[in-house]
Formats: sequence, structure tokens, C-alpha cells
Amino acid sequence: MDAALEIGGAPVVTLRADPPADGPGFVEAQVLPGRGMMLLQAKLRLADAEVVDAIEAPSPQGAAARLDGGPEDFAGNVSFSFGGAILAPYANRIRGRPLEGSREIETRIAGETVRLPRNWGGKAQGAEQYAMHGLILDAAVQWRQDDPAHVAGWLDAGSFGGHWPGRLRLGFEWRLAGGGLTLRVRAQNVGDRAVPVGIGWHPYLRIPSGARAQARLALAAASRVAVNNYDEVLPTGDLEPVAGSAYDFCAATGRALGGLYLDDCFTDLRRSEGRAVARLLDPASGVGLSVASPSARVRAFQVYAPPDKAFVVIEPQFNLADPFGAQWRGRDTGMAMVPPGGAASYETQLSAFAL
Repeated sequence: MDAALEIGGAPVVTLRADPPADGPGFVEAQVLPGRGMMLLQAKLRLADAEVVDAIEAPSPQGAAARLDGGPEDFAGNVSFSFGGAILAPYANRIRGRPLEGSREIETRIAGETVRLPRNWGGKAQGAEQYAMHGLILDAAVQWRQDDPAHVAGWLDAGSFGGHWPGRLRLGFEWRLAGGGLTLRVRAQNVGDRAVPVGIGWHPYLRIPSGARAQARLALAAASRVAVNNYDEVLPTGDLEPVAGSAYDFCAATGRALGGLYLDDCFTDLRRSEGRAVARLLDPASGVGLSVASPSARVRAFQVYAPPDKAFVVIEPQFNLADPFGAQWRGRDTGMAMVPPGGAASYETQLSAFAL
């Protein structure tokens, strides 16, 4: 823990663990309880003992300067511009009617009219604005650290300030062990009605060599969500088969990114040993990174990879984009309906391996 620096009213919590006996592995992580328990950085020890930053993020001091609650940071937006934000009670986009004189939208969720922060949208003139990536991006989470390799947190979110139907209590856990970093989130329904829940994670994975074109993505998904364009990135309600297309990353060795722009939601996942897995392979450095989830509720990976950046964002999440939108025509979009007293659990594991 860096007691000299606070972000969001809480210190930067540092986890440390011994490296694995051989091969690359994670040895340190920085977590921000003052920003919804997001991951700031994960340090990777390579096979030659060099330690590198595996996450695209500023230093803690730089993060503190950006995560300042100013206009750019409305509703916690800056949290998903680097590091690894936790997304709850929904991941991705939710559309609605913009309210005049307000930075909110009005929309229907689980049969109830709610208002959500209008915190993202297209950049082109007249582009639609919408709610993005949940309601805990700037939440202050209570926490404790029992040992150097583990931190736990909890948030009595209730109805998220009246923005969500029902009441939830969220539990969080980060753990370093065996060279891997594990995140667990549990959403407990503490109200008297069923609550819709979607959970995701938004890590900016650095390409260790910095050579983006030769880096390879391996992701066994049969379908890609069709979108209107890459500015608003709004789903049309159609799923497109990826087989034989530029978006077919199903081979075990993946597919080189080349100059392909990605801001796509992949679904119909093919699990390996019960896990949904996406891997970023970097032949130039001889290192690969794996994001894997054993959670059966994880239905999709959103992948964001601009060609001029040496990172790939790989987001395992419960739900498809705009999960309550009419364009889905009744399709199950992955939101969990959690009954009173019930819970929805999420787990994802970040690990490294030699190629």
C-alpha cells in the first residue's frame, strides 16, 4: 500500500507475490479501492527476470492527476481509459432517450423506467450519446488487505443512487498466486425483487514488444455482434459468423492483428476446459497473455484494439452491448436476473506464458 498517495479518497493498494519457478508470471499489482476496485497496473516478471508493466496505464501519480473528478471524468469515464476497470451492474453500452438540460438518458430496464448517466457516445456531429460501462467507475469501496497477495472489498450499492431497479451488495477480491492474477466479483441481491446484473472487466493489455502488427489474437468465438459504425458502435441486433472473415481468431495460434481496427463484441464462445479464453500472443517478445473466465455467465468478449496503439483491451463480460434494446427482438443478451437473496458471481484470471 502506498500510504502517501490517495486516489478517490483511498490509498493505492499494492499486492506482491513470489514469481513462479520458471517462465513468466505476475509478481505485483496495484488496485484502486477509491475507483471501484479497478486494477491500475500489473507487473510481469519475464523468464530472464526482467520486470515489465503488463497494463497500459500511467504511474500512480499520473493516474491521480487524471482521476480527479473533473469534467472529463464525468461518471468515472477516465477509469476505463487505462488500467482495468470493473464494470457493474452492466458492461458495455445502454441506449436511451436523452433528457434535455441533463447529462442523463431515460430508458427501460427490467420493466422499470430509470435514468442513467449519459457518459459516452460517438464523436461525429449528431452522434448518439449513451450510458457506458456501469455505475461503479468512481465508487469508493470499503476494503481490507489480509496478506500481501490479496485484497478484498465490498460496496453496499443499493439502487446505485436510484439509477438501477432493485438493490445490490457487491463483493470484490483480487489475488496474486502462482504467477497469475485473479479477480472475483459477487453481486448479492439484498432487495425484495429480481435485479438484472451484468459484470465485466476492462483491462488494457500491453503488447510486450510494442510491435502491434505482428501480435496475434486467439479467441474462440463463432459470432461477432454487427454494429452500425465504429463511431457510435451500436449493435444492430444481428450476429455475424466470423468463420473465414478478417474477424476469425479461432485458430489456436490466433491471427495477426496487422492493421485491423477492432471495437467488437464476440459471442457464441467455445469454451476450453470450462473456461472462456482469449489470448494475446506476441511472437516478437516470446510472451503471451491470457484472459480466462470459468464463469458460465460470461457470454462475450469485447475487444478494442486501435491500429496505432500497442495495447489490446480484452473484456470478458456477461452481457452483449445495449442488452435491453429492442433491436435484440427478445434474444437472451446475457444479463442475469438475480432473485431476492440470490447472487451472481464473476471470475476472470490474467496469466502469462512463454511462446
